[in-house]
Amino acid sequence: MSNLQDAMLYINGEIRPSSDNAYYDNIGPWTGEVVGRAADATAADVQQAIDSARHAFDHTDWSSQHEQRHELMKKYVKALWDNRALLVDISRFEAGAAMGAAARAHIDGALNGADDLLKCFEQVTWQEDRGVKNENGFDTKRLVTHEAVGVVGAITPWNVPLYVNIGKVVAALLAGCTVILKPAPDTPLMGSVMGEIAQQVGLPPGVFNVVTSSDPAMAGEMLTKDPAVDLISFTGSTAVGKLIMQNGAPSLKRVFLELGGKSAFVVLDDAPNFAQTVMGSMVVFHAGQGCAYPTRLLVPKSRYDEAVKALEMAYAGFDSKWGLQDEPSCIMGPLISKKQLDRVASYTDIGKQDGARLLAGGKVRSDKGNGFFFEPTCFVDCTNDMRIAQEEIFGPVLVVIPYEDDEDAIRVANESVYGLGGAIFGSTERALEMAKKIRTGSMSVNGGTSITGDLPFGGYKQSGIGREWGLEGIEEFLETKAIGIRAS
Repeated sequence: MSNLQDAMLYINGEIRPSSDNAYYDNIGPWTGEVVGRAADATAADVQQAIDSARHAFDHTDWSSQHEQRHELMKKYVKALWDNRALLVDISRFEAGAAMGAAARAHIDGALNGADDLLKCFEQVTWQEDRGVKNENGFDTKRLVTHEAVGVVGAITPWNVPLYVNIGKVVAALLAGCTVILKPAPDTPLMGSVMGEIAQQVGLPPGVFNVVTSSDPAMAGEMLTKDPAVDLISFTGSTAVGKLIMQNGAPSLKRVFLELGGKSAFVVLDDAPNFAQTVMGSMVVFHAGQGCAYPTRLLVPKSRYDEAVKALEMAYAGFDSKWGLQDEPSCIMGPLISKKQLDRVASYTDIGKQDGARLLAGGKVRSDKGNGFFFEPTCFVDCTNDMRIAQEEIFGPVLVVIPYEDDEDAIRVANESVYGLGGAIFGSTERALEMAKKIRTGSMSVNGGTSITGDLPFGGYKQSGIGREWGLEGIEEFLETKAIGIRAS
């Protein structure tokens, strides 16, 4: 089993280095230093993975043996649970998750989601009887069948790698597809270890493959352009999602895209515990590195000053609570990389230039360690047309926007190219009616959980195409076939 040193390729049931025995350094966000190395796949390695997945789909019974496949996937998910402690360590040292975040969303959330997918599999209808219809002067018995789409290229990000890997890989394998997983270059080990566990439990060769690469474009371009890959499931930036659609267009490749977000956190004037609710809007979990995190706080003008005072208290009291690597209650660590640190830091100047007021944060914090630490940041006196209110920053940055009334809050929430997540707090009936009018793929009302492994997740507008997780997440990897059988 892997330690925190090496991430290897997993192709056609074999764990091995790249074909030219090349590696690249895996940099740890907490220290900015090397924590391991990863096999650097060549184009030949990626092609072998595609060929292996194609062969396993076309020439084995993986896609048709539903119960056998389900049992194997149960073994696989159990083995992931058995390695929970290792997975927690990988998420901490490789992805930079604080202990409180690693144990929750990063690992337990992912593994609970895998359990949910196993249960959702039992709801899949593989064949439906649509009855007999007299058409063209004779009776026809009609069936509708659902079958695996084929070979899937799963391209995943670095923010919550196990969670996204499982959402794609486990769902696609349950559907009967074969899979090539390409993890983000920053988090290769979380993908590699999934290959090792697959080999341990005896998944058939070629059914699941993992290729790690220092080049984020090479393997991705091969997967998205090769007609032997039937579907691309991608989570990442909207810009890359558009490129994937372009690459797949010549072969009309099916795509699932879970992309950017700039979700709204709406607090109504009748929200219970108004100040406490506002304080809970801080963007600090995993340093704000989540596509669905609400990063625009919308508060009523009538209570705006009260909201700002509550935020001042919240940020002042949080400084000693983040950047603690071994503290079980800590939920915020560093950003993933120097590149991401520089990007997030640049928005401090952008916000000021736009005319927003920096209420808290805005600085790189070298006193927290040698890693990529950026302090929790809050801008107030914002308008929704500012860049910091429209662009996905992907860091611990909250922007606060006042609104006039309910209709104005809905307008502001919807004035975004994105539509992924969101939250609203207020009297339940009023909040629910407003939630239905905000164009986004998921909404939390008064703190309810809207993102779990048995619920569909995905976005409106430029936040994506399709749904992941839940029964819908498995069905994303299925084709539908109509069959007519002459009965008379």
